[in-house]
Amino acid sequence: MTGINRAYPGQEFGPHPDLTCHELPEYRACGLYFKPHAGRLPDDDPDTDLSVWEVRPAPPTGSPAWTLEA
Repeated sequence: MTGINRAYPGQEFGPHPDLTCHELPEYRACGLYFKPHAGRLPDDDPDTDLSVWEVRPAPPTGSPAWTLEA
């Protein structure tokens, strides 16, 4: 959830159709979790080696992206 809060600060998500309904959750998750690599994000190819992808760092302490207390 922190990645969503960071990517869409202050965004309210409503019932279908909303921002996320036109892409698979896996696609959204990759864009929130991984940094782009060679200008693209991982796709749904099961042979994609995710170990070479760089993970986005967590937001800093105190960032509004954090919604739960430490």
